[in-house]
Amino acid sequence: MSHIQLPRLPWSPDALEPAISKRTIDTHYGKHHKAYVDKLNKLIAGTAYETLTLDQIVRETAGDKSKNGRAIFNNAGQAWNHNRYWESLSPESGEPSDALSAQIKQDFGGLAKLKGEMVAKGVGHFASGWVWLTWANDKLNVIDTHDADNAPAHGHEALLVLDLWEHAYYLDYQQERERHLRALVEDALNWKGASARFDKAR
Repeated sequence: MSHIQLPRLPWSPDALEPAISKRTIDTHYGKHHKAYVDKLNKLIAGTAYETLTLDQIVRETAGDKSKNGRAIFNNAGQAWNHNRYWESLSPESGEPSDALSAQIKQDFGGLAKLKGEMVAKGVGHFASGWVWLTWANDKLNVIDTHDADNAPAHGHEALLVLDLWEHAYYLDYQQERERHLRALVEDALNWKGASARFDKAR
């Protein structure tokens, strides 16, 4: 049995339509995400990383500049990022908890402004990567990372993340990343999950 497992999706592949199509989920989860998990298991087989959790592997290899270390981090990071991405989305978006809402108002001026900042950060990001809502230094932050890099590697707790790689949206939106991001922040963010992670992190 492989050490690192591909988790089950928290909803059915068609649950996020029309924001994200079943076709995109089937390809994104069933091919892209699965490939990162499979490659990671091959890379860590017979190494000290084989006994670590995915979270530990990401943190241990984040600063490793060796060829093998970078390969492990890239695949571990992408596996971790996709795990949190699926957890960040829900067909029942809901609203942030009272505690998270108050923090959003304090740090961003309100939920609408936070959503706008997440979209702007994603649109302004060049090439592949991720845009995150994080908790660090006693405040909420919107940050972006390139390629497989992620929030935990920089000491941030990841409350939500959106995928900026083209495979996340190209089948549905072609090059229109902004339209894709707006659809997600308006209709598909899992605020229940984000609120629970916020309560745990602070």
